[in-house]
Amino acid sequence: MGSTRRRPLFVPALLCVLVFFVARPSTAGGEARGGAGGDSGAGARVMRLYEDASAVERQYEEGRRRAVALRAEADRAARTRARAGHGRVAAGGGPAGVARPTRGRRDVSRTESGEGTEAPGSARGVSGLAAEETRARSRWRAAERRNAVLAGARRTVLARLEEARSALEAEAEASVAAGSCRGAVRLGRPAAGHRPGWVAPVGTYRVSAGFGEGGGHWAHRHTGQDFAVPVGTPVRAVGAGRVVRVSCGGAFGIAVEVEHLDGDRTRYAHLADVTVERGRRVAAGEWIGQSGTTGNSTGPHLHFEVRTGARPGAAVDPVPWLARHGIAVR
Repeated sequence: MGSTRRRPLFVPALLCVLVFFVARPSTAGGEARGGAGGDSGAGARVMRLYEDASAVERQYEEGRRRAVALRAEADRAARTRARAGHGRVAAGGGPAGVARPTRGRRDVSRTESGEGTEAPGSARGVSGLAAEETRARSRWRAAERRNAVLAGARRTVLARLEEARSALEAEAEASVAAGSCRGAVRLGRPAAGHRPGWVAPVGTYRVSAGFGEGGGHWAHRHTGQDFAVPVGTPVRAVGAGRVVRVSCGGAFGIAVEVEHLDGDRTRYAHLADVTVERGRRVAAGEWIGQSGTTGNSTGPHLHFEVRTGARPGAAVDPVPWLARHGIAVR
């Protein structure tokens, strides 16, 4: 008799994943998200692909954890079946067709009444455990196949993300060479900030050069704190304020400066793109640009610095300054 089981549901679901993540436009002519007026340049493509990569990475990690759990479940089922089979042999069980000696009327009555027929060591019990093991291994193998498809989608999206980042770097370098920024771009997010108080300038990062460090990359001492992040990472205003400067060129490359309500200023340098213009009021957490490696930079990172006091202000260590505003840099 042929099997009547339906095809696993993960197949059409994964086809949808591939259509969305792999066939999605990634060229400059591709449609941008974020409504009318959305930007279709490299910066917007990086953001779209960054979000796609994050989504498929989450699915892949969830699938990997599920596959590990399902494999453990299958292994437990195999051990249970093996113990049950061993117990049946030890209890005198044998191949089908070999009669077991009876041990009195009481035992025969229990058998005739149906009691104990599902004992783990019985032939019927062992058969049921074997079937459960087969089902568990089938679920595990299905999860592994699903993860293989997700891994392929993940590789495709990451490759396209790297291409878009390279294009964004090229656009940024051309702007710096011309000494003129291309103007604010839209990244498909609401303009208004959504977080009260103060936030870190980037989400996930690795701290690199710190304040006051010496080296051949700076004329004197390092005037800020560097956050190592990939090209195209969203850069956020750490607090509410007004954009007082957008520059393009020199040691800082593409940079944005924000004056906060208390008069302190924060600078975000070596950017690849900006999303704000001079005079714009920003809220804490609002995207003001994308990280890059323009200007005097040896690799992708955000140079963040704080200036206080009388204009133009003296640079102070950003780490304790952020700590005073409730932001711990780790």
